[in-house]
Amino acid sequence: MRIDIVTIFPDFFGVLDVSLLGKARQARIIDVGVHDLRDFTHDRHRTVDDTPYGGGAGMVMRPEPWGEALDSVITADSVVIFPSPAGERFTQATARELAGEQHLVFGCGRYEGIDQRVIDHASSVARVREISLGDYVLNGGEVAVMAMIEAVGRLVPGVIGNAASLDEESHEGGLLEYPSYTKPAEWRGREVPPVLLSGNHGAIAKWRHEQQVERTKRVRPDLLPSAED
Repeated sequence: MRIDIVTIFPDFFGVLDVSLLGKARQARIIDVGVHDLRDFTHDRHRTVDDTPYGGGAGMVMRPEPWGEALDSVITADSVVIFPSPAGERFTQATARELAGEQHLVFGCGRYEGIDQRVIDHASSVARVREISLGDYVLNGGEVAVMAMIEAVGRLVPGVIGNAASLDEESHEGGLLEYPSYTKPAEWRGREVPPVLLSGNHGAIAKWRHEQQVERTKRVRPDLLPSAED
């Protein structure tokens, strides 16, 4: 998979050099390019924003540098993603969809957002998705993009060593993950549930599913209708 990121804060994505994603990059499973939007400006101050037409608070990102930046990375296989609180909700299903793509381009907006014409133009030359992490507002798109890359990247074949572990995670199958335990069997007066020490794999699977349902009912009851269908 190829990932390109356009941002005014390229140093933010240095974290992609560590942990599993860093190893995936070293192994060339995932190829990442980070592009500074200011490199596509042509004035002395490297200006990327201006006041909004129609008035209002804040600044809007100018279309010219965005157009040149996207022109430099978009291909026939690209899916262009703009983080936006006005976008579709990002879910585990979304992550799985994007993990099957060959090329993702992330556009990190700032201020009051990117001139709408940039998104409209990108939609005319590539597949575009505006995606929201949740019902809240961040200072810019970088945090959202990093979260999406983490969620998508770990689903790319070869990134996670034990791919079977992905099947039992939260939100797979519509339920939250069951609680996990390891050695020692007793810690500070708290014991591991006896069923996990029994060696009875059928009973363990039943207990884990019951824990998933109970946790989902308690923490995210909104997930249950889709999980039970």
